[in-house]
Amino acid sequence: MKSTFQTYLELGFQHITDLNGYDHILFIVALCAIYTLTEWRKVAILVTAFTIGHSVTLALAALEIIPINATVIEFLIPVTIFLTALYNVIVHKSKQEKDQTFYQKININYFFALIFGLIHGLGFSNFLRSMLMPGQEGELVTQLLAFNIGVEVGQLTIVALILLIAYIAMNILRVQQREWNLFISGGAAGVSLIMALERIPF
Repeated sequence: MKSTFQTYLELGFQHITDLNGYDHILFIVALCAIYTLTEWRKVAILVTAFTIGHSVTLALAALEIIPINATVIEFLIPVTIFLTALYNVIVHKSKQEKDQTFYQKININYFFALIFGLIHGLGFSNFLRSMLMPGQEGELVTQLLAFNIGVEVGQLTIVALILLIAYIAMNILRVQQREWNLFISGGAAGVSLIMALERIPF
């Protein structure tokens, strides 16, 4: 029989990797659009900043310390994706160098990931609260920890897949990094804009 920790670890992993809830996946895709496989450490730290943000609000919401308006949160999630994609396209300009990499304003990226993580954490909390097992309220801390670890492992799995695809595109298919960024960020922006328009809370 599975332990509570293992159950919620799997729930966290399955929730972030579930294609039916692709909005969180799309956000991670947008975050990774400006990076290459050789910059995996930067991406791992960026995703960890996102995890810190969503862990805070996930805990606060699950403990019912802060109120949740599910309709507003579901609208704000695609807004964060759109802003991230827009930032990628507007701010990251090509260097006039052979390697064709981008100016990496990492501190700003971390800030965005942390703040947007706060919003996504509220979205995660809706799912987690619906999955809490009756009579196990005393194990809430364990459930939160396991769920967060599961989400983090799922996010890093998605990141690894995205960076691998980017490597194939840029090193085998010879796609320029700027074009890759425009393709991925543009796609993420388009999908997220449609999602946001469908979820307008008024």
